[in-house]
Amino acid sequence: MRIARLPLILWWCATLGVAFVAAALATPRPAADAAPASPVTVITIEGAIGPATAEHVRRGLAHAQRDGAQLVVLQMDTPGGLDTSMRRIIRDVLASPVPVASYVGPSGARAASAGTYILYASHIAAMAPGTNLGAATPVAIGGAPEPAQPPARPGRPAQPAASGASEPAPPTGPAPTVSGQKQLSDAVAYIRALAQMRGRNVEWAEKAVREAASLSADEALAQGVIEHVARDLPELLTQLDGRRLEIEGRALTLRTAGAGLVREEPDWRIRLLAVITDPSVALILMMVGIYGLFFEFSNPGALVPGVLGGICLLVGLYALQLLPVNYAGLALIALGLAFMVAEVLMPSFGVLGLGGIVAFVLGAVILIDTEVPGFGIPLGLIAAMAVLSAAVVIGLAGMALRSRRRALVSADATIVGQQARVVSVNADDAWVEVAGERWRVRSPAALQVGQTVQVRGRDGLVLDVLPIDKPQGE
Repeated sequence: MRIARLPLILWWCATLGVAFVAAALATPRPAADAAPASPVTVITIEGAIGPATAEHVRRGLAHAQRDGAQLVVLQMDTPGGLDTSMRRIIRDVLASPVPVASYVGPSGARAASAGTYILYASHIAAMAPGTNLGAATPVAIGGAPEPAQPPARPGRPAQPAASGASEPAPPTGPAPTVSGQKQLSDAVAYIRALAQMRGRNVEWAEKAVREAASLSADEALAQGVIEHVARDLPELLTQLDGRRLEIEGRALTLRTAGAGLVREEPDWRIRLLAVITDPSVALILMMVGIYGLFFEFSNPGALVPGVLGGICLLVGLYALQLLPVNYAGLALIALGLAFMVAEVLMPSFGVLGLGGIVAFVLGAVILIDTEVPGFGIPLGLIAAMAVLSAAVVIGLAGMALRSRRRALVSADATIVGQQARVVSVNADDAWVEVAGERWRVRSPAALQVGQTVQVRGRDGLVLDVLPIDKPQGE
């Protein structure tokens, strides 16, 4: 009986074993065994966009690709910047294999002018509550664009538009020049192309350029300019989790919920570039360089002014070639400094010095050929540098004048008329000591050692002397 039950017990044991194995295989793995989400790189853009900002973004995108980041977030708070730097950033964003999200934040931030273009170029656009974007009209253009039709004459009603709608009021500002209109048309075409590429509101993009329109975060979301409104970065990453994107012909899905944030900080080279590309700093470096070389040439062998001057001049010129420089202003600055140096070398009773100061001030005022905030040279700095240059010129000229009035300290004027003491008398010649030096002398009377004589003249290396006291013993 027990033997008959043995196969049944074995069958039940095998069945239970299979069930346990199947349950173990069907049980999901713990979350700790799941692969961690790829990090998200955060690049901060604050202040005016310039060469240092463009280099910072380029390096950040390269590091994100190297480190395997799944997303790059450009957190922006900018009033705008240089057109060349903005286009460098946009080219890098469009060529990046890692998707880029532009986030205007934190609350109170803005993405004006160049920031609007960068937001339109990004794969994802987001803003924090209380932020705004827009006002993307090129600042180098003065006034509003030309009206489509000429304004109505006084006392004559405006003609209706062809579509039957009332004609808008003509702009009050001056019409742009031909070059300004070309620049405006180029800016409009550029932002329209970016909007079409990313599927965003094309009409408002053009309006932001032509009319300097701006939008708040909620209005931008309602009009299809951005896709997300988030209070902070963690909330934005939560909203982006699971979103599908197509980058360079390949589809990818973001897994940003709980992903780690890696902030890309500028290194010392980018910080140094940010300092020297400040127009005020570049102008100061150039002036220090020119004055350093001037002092070195005036006093050969000093070395320190020449070394520092050469370094400052090269660094200043390097910074200026990265900025939108008006070369007429640069030429006026160089001419002004040359006049001030010439005033020291060949005094012209202030004519060259005054002309140099005027040329320097005019050149510094028109040096930077842009109205972008943060890239101008303060008038106070220009005035201070002009006063300092004038003080240097006046001081050097005064030193030169005082040196001309001093008595000669070399040649015959320092020897003739002095008294000397005879130190040696031989059969053929006699020697005296005058002004700490030994000279051979000749005299119409016999000389003795210790006798005092007076120098009457010099003939080559021989002094003509005349005794002024009697020889000892007489």
